[in-house]
Amino acid sequence: MTDALEGGIESAETKTETAIARRFRGYLPVVIDVECGGFNARTDAILEVAAVLLDFDANGLLTREATHFYRIKPFEGANLEEAALKFTGINPHHPLRIAHPEPVAFQQLFQAIRSKVKSAGCTRAVLVGHNAHFDHGFINAAAERNNLKRNPFHPFSSLDTVSMSALCLGQTVLARACEAAGLGFDNKEAHSARYDAEKTADLFCHLVNRWQALGGL
Repeated sequence: MTDALEGGIESAETKTETAIARRFRGYLPVVIDVECGGFNARTDAILEVAAVLLDFDANGLLTREATHFYRIKPFEGANLEEAALKFTGINPHHPLRIAHPEPVAFQQLFQAIRSKVKSAGCTRAVLVGHNAHFDHGFINAAAERNNLKRNPFHPFSSLDTVSMSALCLGQTVLARACEAAGLGFDNKEAHSARYDAEKTADLFCHLVNRWQALGGL
């Protein structure tokens, strides 16, 4: 049977193996958070997206490397649920909101991720998210909607910090998991794609590094 994570962008044999490529079987974990106008990936607008790139530092600890963040204009005909806008606090029609068209934002985002995949000696990216299935659905829908052929992410595999936190910390809510891990969480900053992605990245790194310190791979 073919492994679900096979079939990457390039053969691993053509690349120089790095620490992150070795740790995650040639796949680059990229932390994603999207803020949306609803829960339906096919019909509801993406309003913000953030991606956090990771790597191991000189001490062998997984850490945040760079964040790519975009405010996005709702695509033509996109649904915007009032309850979702109230929850996130995002006004997509604010006159001072600097936002990119969806295809432009995702072309730039995917290019940055593909560049990191290549420099890290990986074969492709794997999405990391808090409730990763939700974010993954919106990323895939945006790629299909805009006919973006070079989506760097594995089409269905992902790493979910909800499951990891439930196992390791006894918590599933992002804020509570971060607090249990000693990372802190500012609820006033929550529901910004940049803030939530960076806190999810900190949580993921903490869990990986803690596992390593306990003798895991």
